Amino acid sequence: MRAEALHWLTEPDPSAKVAGVRAAWLAWSAAGWPQPRWLDPDGALTPPPGRPLPGRPSRPRLVDPAEVPARSPFTPEGHAALAHAIAHIEFNAINLALDAVWRFGGLPADFYRDWWRVAAEEAEHFDLLRQHLATLPRPDGGRGWAYGDFDAHDGLWTMCARTAGDVVARMALVPRTLEARGLDATPPIQAKLRQAGTPQALALAAILDIILRDEVGHVAIGNRWYGWLCAQHGLEPLPHFRHLMRQYRAPRPRPPLNTEARQRAGFSAAELAWLQQAV
Repeated sequence: MRAEALHWLTEPDPSAKVAGVRAAWLAWSAAGWPQPRWLDPDGALTPPPGRPLPGRPSRPRLVDPAEVPARSPFTPEGHAALAHAIAHIEFNAINLALDAVWRFGGLPADFYRDWWRVAAEEAEHFDLLRQHLATLPRPDGGRGWAYGDFDAHDGLWTMCARTAGDVVARMALVPRTLEARGLDATPPIQAKLRQAGTPQALALAAILDIILRDEVGHVAIGNRWYGWLCAQHGLEPLPHFRHLMRQYRAPRPRPPLNTEARQRAGFSAAELAWLQQAV
């Protein structure tokens, strides 16, 4: 499982990556979990030569976050840019989950199962968004955008790279910090889409319902493994989280926080109170 995660992580073609990740997850799920022969949790793995981490296509062009295009849902091109930005997040999230599987050895089998499940669900989200992009009108009167047609930024993978040597920091600062921001950001985006009221806007809002439902589970997985790892290392979760935020220069959450979704994802009352003070 870890070797296969590394294979699909380094796969640059989005269609192949999505198909391979989903097929692997379905095959393992049908065969029944867990199967000890699937895991070599302590084995050292090396990325294959000529396949960089992460595998991704030559487009979209990666730029500074301040340079990404406007994403207003009230214009056709702005709507396409918004859908593309969310698709880029989901594509990165596939890679983030696969990286957690291959990079960190010596953990319980459930850790690898959880992150393979996340990778498969992120692949489904990305596919839904690609299909949506393909239905949208273009300024020249044609129809259909593709992943890579807009510039994007690399903030999610940057934090993944920073935490490559510390699984505790990875669990603290990727799923339960950066990805948890999606729990906060999604309802306001959906409100704007419903205000726009076009069939395309309502279709994207419905896709975001699916993504938000699944992302609560993904953040919960991050919370679960962060708490487990803190217990294993004798760390107090909230003080250590504050330390990691400072050490790795993690961005603060932006108000308003989706406290209901964060509670369902496993954030404690004490941590939510601190996060509310931090914004």
